[in-house]
Amino acid sequence: MVCGGFTCSKNALCSLNVVYMMVGLLLIAVAAWGKGFGLVSSIHIIGGVIAVGVFLLLIAIVGLIGPCKLKGSCPTCGEKMLNHATEVLKILGGVGLFFSFSEILGVWLAVRYRNQKDPRANPSAFL
Repeated sequence: MVCGGFTCSKNALCSLNVVYMMVGLLLIAVAAWGKGFGLVSSIHIIGGVIAVGVFLLLIAIVGLIGPCKLKGSCPTCGEKMLNHATEVLKILGGVGLFFSFSEILGVWLAVRYRNQKDPRANPSAFL
């Protein structure tokens, strides 16, 4: 793999290939179990399920062999995410401060204009 933050992708693909291997083995085992107990009488269905399981198992093994090469040490995804998170948090802090000060301005304007009398209304109505 190439250095530059692909460690997470590599680990995710490896775990996905392991899951595919388990599913392939499960398909083969269930098909053999169904044939052994006589639950499925059609050999074409059993053969198809076993073929799909073997194909999935082979593809998963080829996928695991392809993330195997290691060339030097790459920075982990945790380090990359931490650097990115600090930048994003600085930006979000500035945006949060802007909106909090605009809210304070809105509260001040609401308090100021809330208790004003309507100039068109009867002046003695408020007494």
